[in-house]
Amino acid sequence: MRLTIDEYAKRFKMSKEMVHSRLRTKRLNYTLEDGEIYILLKQEQQEHPRTQHADSSNTARNRIPLRPKTTVGTIIALYQKENRQLKNRINELESKIDRLIDDKEQMLRDERDRIEKIYTSRDEQLKSFLELINTKLLQNYSTAVHEVVDVDHVADKSAEPDWRYNGLVELRKYLKTLDFNSTQRKHIKKRFARNYGHDVRIIQQNGEFFLDFTKYDYSDLLQTDQ
Repeated sequence: MRLTIDEYAKRFKMSKEMVHSRLRTKRLNYTLEDGEIYILLKQEQQEHPRTQHADSSNTARNRIPLRPKTTVGTIIALYQKENRQLKNRINELESKIDRLIDDKEQMLRDERDRIEKIYTSRDEQLKSFLELINTKLLQNYSTAVHEVVDVDHVADKSAEPDWRYNGLVELRKYLKTLDFNSTQRKHIKKRFARNYGHDVRIIQQNGEFFLDFTKYDYSDLLQTDQ
């Protein structure tokens, strides 16, 4: 037979506090089921409750306290509960790790995009700068060529008064003013002859080639073969 704490207290006419005290000191045999404590009664306790209550104080010293039995089901339930708690904890940790990894990857992507933008911007600036420098160099080179032509023309005007015609410069006479040997001059003349007809910069009058430095740049055609 088994009784709840309330039933046991009423049956043996004692307070609940006294019943709890005897349970703590293991003076009563009990079992735990679904969170409820049940006190187990022996056969003689069921037949003589008052006598048992009167003699309980005398027999307490001789009674061996019985420990509640631990069943296999109780152990399994305990392990299952601990496993669930551990799984929940593991899931929480994995979620935190995933969030940290995602945040770190996003930071790396943002940093990569920022660096790419910086290098792209600097590359465009460098290209613009190089184009500007190249344009300036070409302009300076063209100006220098014109100045050389003008100076040479003034210096040799008395010797060769007819090497300019209406702003045009005769190629043959212009080459003589430059520091070219005869072989180099021949190569340049052949280059003009090959390109005549499909290069608008090359002008021919009376069988002679002429240059118009006021309109065109002839630096590529006047290069000598090394």
